[in-house]
Amino acid sequence: MSGIRKTIAVLPGDGIGPEVTRAALELLEDCAAAFGHHFELRGLPFGGAAIDHAGSPLPAETLAGCRSADAILLGAIGGPRWDALPLAKRPESGLLGLRKELGLYINLRPIRPRPALHGISPLRPERVSGCDFEIVRELAGDIYFGEHELRGENGNGRARDVAVYSTAEIERIARYAFGRAAARQHRLASVDKANVLATSVLWRQTVTSVARDFPGVALEHLYVDNAAMQIMLRPKQFDVMLTSNLFGDILSDEAAAIAGSIGLIPSMSRGAAGTPALYEPIHGSAPSLAGKDVACPLGAIYSACLMLRESFGLENEAQVLESAADRVLERGYRTMDIAEQGSRVLRCSEFTNHIRGEVRDALMHSERYGWGV
Repeated sequence: MSGIRKTIAVLPGDGIGPEVTRAALELLEDCAAAFGHHFELRGLPFGGAAIDHAGSPLPAETLAGCRSADAILLGAIGGPRWDALPLAKRPESGLLGLRKELGLYINLRPIRPRPALHGISPLRPERVSGCDFEIVRELAGDIYFGEHELRGENGNGRARDVAVYSTAEIERIARYAFGRAAARQHRLASVDKANVLATSVLWRQTVTSVARDFPGVALEHLYVDNAAMQIMLRPKQFDVMLTSNLFGDILSDEAAAIAGSIGLIPSMSRGAAGTPALYEPIHGSAPSLAGKDVACPLGAIYSACLMLRESFGLENEAQVLESAADRVLERGYRTMDIAEQGSRVLRCSEFTNHIRGEVRDALMHSERYGWGV
């Protein structure tokens, strides 16, 4: 596939968000130039930056720009300067609002430790090598979108957060997860807490029912506490993991530790067909690192690769960028957060330039790497 035209809404956000997003955009522009594509990049205010700019974490202009785009690339949001604001006005509320307005009910996080970085994983290399699984998290329901109540103060407070799921909400995410598993290794692990939670009882019943339509996929049910333990003990047992919003938030961050850093994991949030998907690294805004040119851009770069693959169908282009990053890592180049003994530590911009150089080399000598340009 070549010569496509796509519009990408770019939400750099806060903290290190603009820096890591810049790295991803430079590689996307290199990719477009090499393969004859045209990516129109539309920068829009979002999160804390949008609060400062327009008084809202999700201005109307940003929402409209996201709706009209083919895909959305987000850097990071939040920071202590906005922590004193009410929950509904903080940068994070803009992300929840964007998910709701665009109907983004699927979150996909691939867990694929890079071979050159096995040394920074807390697990032994033999447990990490060959690990490749996906976490499918339901994104539009559960306790995050139920009723919230906080009353009282001075030692007499009382709080309530309500988790709510319907059969239809569970069924649609389950069908997506079963489809992913059917295209991979035909194994699905569904995670719940059905021994104590009513929402999890419904979850397990519904997932079991959907499984009848996917006879080629082996279904396993796990309680969330056991799933958390198994991710650390035997991560290679998993192919696709399906879970609810709250459990998925926690488990996917835990799984990121396998790769050695939360700064290495990309994610996709998507809804119904025809709706633009949102791509973002799962790390935070790291305000203490902002503006110092030291942040690791790989989570943002891998998110751009995920966008090429999932939204645009550009598998070859995604592989070119990922392989270029792998070769830079294999040569010992690192940003400070993923450095090992003997590494050559580079700034974010320097690290990105090395990847760009590898991309150019691969495209100039495509026969060496097996790329079809």
